[in-house]
Amino acid sequence: MREPGSDSEVAGCDFLIDNCGGPEADSPDSNVKYIPLILLTVFSIARAAVVEEIVVHTGVKFRVVKLDPARVSLVWKNPEGEPFRTFDQVQAAFTKQGKTVTFITNAGIFEPGGIPSGLHVEKSQTLRPINLADAPGNFFLKPNGVCTFSPGASPAVFIGTCPKWQQAQNRRDTWAIQSGPLLLIEGKRHPAFVENSPNKLLRNGVGVDDNKQLVFAITDKGEMVNFWDFSGLFLKLGCKDALFLDGDISKMAVNPDKPTKSNRFGAMFVVAE
Repeated sequence: MREPGSDSEVAGCDFLIDNCGGPEADSPDSNVKYIPLILLTVFSIARAAVVEEIVVHTGVKFRVVKLDPARVSLVWKNPEGEPFRTFDQVQAAFTKQGKTVTFITNAGIFEPGGIPSGLHVEKSQTLRPINLADAPGNFFLKPNGVCTFSPGASPAVFIGTCPKWQQAQNRRDTWAIQSGPLLLIEGKRHPAFVENSPNKLLRNGVGVDDNKQLVFAITDKGEMVNFWDFSGLFLKLGCKDALFLDGDISKMAVNPDKPTKSNRFGAMFVVAE
């Protein structure tokens, strides 16, 4: 969410950016550990499990979920036209449809009232237009970008800059969000990120890996990370493109067995089957 004094890696905010220079090349290192997380939820035959991993990168624990994008929906408002705002309200709505929510996380930065700060496409309907304005805050840290899903396009999942998305005339997106900053752009970290930055917070984001899966990641409870190391996590998970979703208010629930309390959000990514 955009707030006065929210974390930012731009000059004139919390601290000055160092001269980051030109494009960087990342090479794999040995400080990434994968720890399987055993899930004890019982699933029906018709519903595939959502699998969560704990991944340790640069000494920080992250919760990671990889999903077929066709399983993922984007929600913002209830049938009465009011923003859902919280996880339990989304769960209740899908329960009425005879579905169970097996995954939910907040989906991008928003304005007061839970209004997405930029592009929002849901069920192929554009509910909020692309926002190309210049302003302070993470959302506007250029290049910011979009994450979209268009089953008939190649690639089906697009994560990239707003201009690049605008140029893709063949896309008919089922869903789309805009947030910022982009964490990875064609395999390179955002040029504003600073190695060893002290600006560490809880963060969540989404990438797309070489298997065309959506990769959701959030810092584990009590953990904090800067943008440099968070973008590095997505590199190690096989992503070339990734998008920051939000900071300290973020939350992710996997296979919840009861209504889940959460902070108040705008849009949310959901798997409900």
